[in-house]
Amino acid sequence: MNTNISQLDPTIVWRNFHLLTQIPRPSKHEEKVRKFLVDWAAQHFVQCKVDETGNIIFSKPASRGYEHHKGIILQAHCDMVPQKNSDKEHNFETDPIEAYIDTEWVTANGTTLGADNGMGVAAIMAVFETKDMEHPALEALITIDEETGMTGAFGLKKGELKGSILLNLDSEEEGELCIGCAGGLDAAITLPYRMAAAPAEHTAFKVTVKGLKGGHSGVDIHLGRGNANKIITRLAAYLMQKSKAQICSINGGNMRNAIPREAEIVIAVPNVKTEKLQSHIAKFTKVVKAELSVADPDFTVEFTPATMPAEVIVKSFANKIIRLLYAIPNGVIRMSDTMPMVETSTNLAIVKTENGTLSVSCLLRSSVDSAKDELGQTMVIISKLAGGKCELSGAYPGWKPNVNSPVLKVMKDVYTNLFGYEPTVGAIHAGLECGLFAGIYKNWDMISFGPTIMYPHSPDEKVNIATVDKFWRYLINILKNSPK
Repeated sequence: MNTNISQLDPTIVWRNFHLLTQIPRPSKHEEKVRKFLVDWAAQHFVQCKVDETGNIIFSKPASRGYEHHKGIILQAHCDMVPQKNSDKEHNFETDPIEAYIDTEWVTANGTTLGADNGMGVAAIMAVFETKDMEHPALEALITIDEETGMTGAFGLKKGELKGSILLNLDSEEEGELCIGCAGGLDAAITLPYRMAAAPAEHTAFKVTVKGLKGGHSGVDIHLGRGNANKIITRLAAYLMQKSKAQICSINGGNMRNAIPREAEIVIAVPNVKTEKLQSHIAKFTKVVKAELSVADPDFTVEFTPATMPAEVIVKSFANKIIRLLYAIPNGVIRMSDTMPMVETSTNLAIVKTENGTLSVSCLLRSSVDSAKDELGQTMVIISKLAGGKCELSGAYPGWKPNVNSPVLKVMKDVYTNLFGYEPTVGAIHAGLECGLFAGIYKNWDMISFGPTIMYPHSPDEKVNIATVDKFWRYLINILKNSPK
């Protein structure tokens, strides 16, 4: 396993990215990476401050001859999504990422890589440490907690930054310029339930759905991948019918913006029904595996004997839980009428039973605000019909495309001159911080771009090595050709 990623070209970017892989930085726990960036800035004589929200801001005066060019803000987020394979021992709050070279890609050993958005941060660091680059007045905005709530973007105050052009370095397809994105809304659903003493003459089993690809709930939602929470719900209903199983607990997923890859139930099965349990699970697995043969060919179900819990969920409440989880929409709701992309979607992200309450977390996305709000009301009504409640929060706006953007023309020309063909221009279904920035700094002209990153928000995340070089060359030439 070749782990020497800091020697890849361009070394100035890869060296910084390697440093970032050594600093724990899961969302909501950015203290170590913030200190690292502040210390790094001091070592490289880069002017740096931390705003009251915890965002890091660098600044650098224009190079000679660029004093009258428009100021540019380079923007990325410092947090990463903490996802790992179930058999991987890793603590995202203390352990470094084990990045390695896999042919044309850099990936990680059993965890997310953090190229989303570590590559953007690494490129910013490279720009600010380079002494002989031609550029206008530069600022960098490195936000916190983008992945779980866009806390840094929400907390940004007017007047913190002076530039008028923002380059967001958080897109994931080299050769694409993103000029718009979907807005989002969190739905937190709760449903109370009652427990009863575990019945006699029963055996407990833990049943786990696993082997799914998961992925980014915005970028990958249209790929038809299996949602572990939906599958475990379906399996629970099947085993309640075929094996008279009683549900002790149901849990799945751990990130609101990641398609859940694994979920599990603990069930109590009458001893007289345990003999056929394996055949029932095998039959279920065969059916779902056929359904997911293309999108998720590694899907599997595992079951093992478990210690019998003291209590099980009362059957009538277990039925309510299963019906609610069945009814909650998931996946693509509507495709866009104007662009080849998803318009509206939702991700049944997290399911948890604890202390007599079922808790469900969904992330709703749409490029149409009214459609997002309508989907939110659908969640509220479904929850109410089931006897629970739904709280909507964390709404953030979409970023409306501006096809007449002056910096877009510059960036298209620079790309064509460098590489011999035009970049594509479009919008994405994922959420970017640009939508929030637009509400604070209404004069900003914004474009998002980046190297090619595949399978973000999953342990299969990887970044293409050749596109990092193109991304870097493109970035420095944009700065060199920045508008006045």
